[in-house]
Amino acid sequence: MGAASSSLAGSEAYAGKLCGLEDVPENCITAMFMYMEPPEICILARVNRSFHRASRSDTVWEHKLPLNYKFLVRRILEDQQVGEKDKVISRTKEIYARLCQPNLFDAGTKEAWLDKKSGKMCLAISPKAMKITGFDDRRYWERISSDESRFGSIAYLRQVWWLEVVGNVRFEFAPGKYSIFFKIHLGKPLRKCGRKTCNLDQVHGWDIKPVRFQLSTSDGQDAMSERHLDEPGRWFYHHVGDFVVENQNSPVWVKFSMLQIDCTHTKGGLCLDYVIICPFEYRGKYTYFD
Repeated sequence: MGAASSSLAGSEAYAGKLCGLEDVPENCITAMFMYMEPPEICILARVNRSFHRASRSDTVWEHKLPLNYKFLVRRILEDQQVGEKDKVISRTKEIYARLCQPNLFDAGTKEAWLDKKSGKMCLAISPKAMKITGFDDRRYWERISSDESRFGSIAYLRQVWWLEVVGNVRFEFAPGKYSIFFKIHLGKPLRKCGRKTCNLDQVHGWDIKPVRFQLSTSDGQDAMSERHLDEPGRWFYHHVGDFVVENQNSPVWVKFSMLQIDCTHTKGGLCLDYVIICPFEYRGKYTYFD
């Protein structure tokens, strides 16, 4: 009986020493957050004050930001008046949040954003930032307003003999492997009575010769692919190729193009929404888009 009482008293004493989440040191919480995804950190920030303070740590969010985040701040957020350099660096959580939003720059012709989970960057380029043969002549090309486009409008090809779309972007990418896609569509997208529809009357010439897609970089990488465009009525992403960035803090020129310059026949009825450069592991996200 005495032994049992002694054991019970010991258990009660031990129970009284148990720690709760409020007793976890803030530096331990910070260390834990380093291995978690940002959405998980934001959820756990509601647990208590210690978790909330740790979730605002510059150490945590600088670890989540891409290595080129200071370049992104200068190039993308500068017009949004983030603040002076010292102030910006001390507010890494806000920088992360702002970079996760779609950010237009270069007079609205480009858009960049971070993936909220991985912190990796994607870059979209509007047709307005590309050199397109005959783009300013309404006999050949038409700009169509679209609330579904990233840039508010798409480029629609009526008819040409010579198709040449060329883009060239200089950007400081974080080290890694990247893929380039053209988002295109055969047919003229329309909306009638609130429903999506498509006019295929001007679609012709794409089954005769393939369209050539190319990319090259300033450090000597290049890729090329060809495709007959034969899937009218739906948006799709054509994979141009991949390139690798090895050096940090080193801007690279990336040139990409879409060509069909066989002048033995005309072609028309093609829409171009934008070109996207994304991390290689995101390739599976960019296939078809209805």
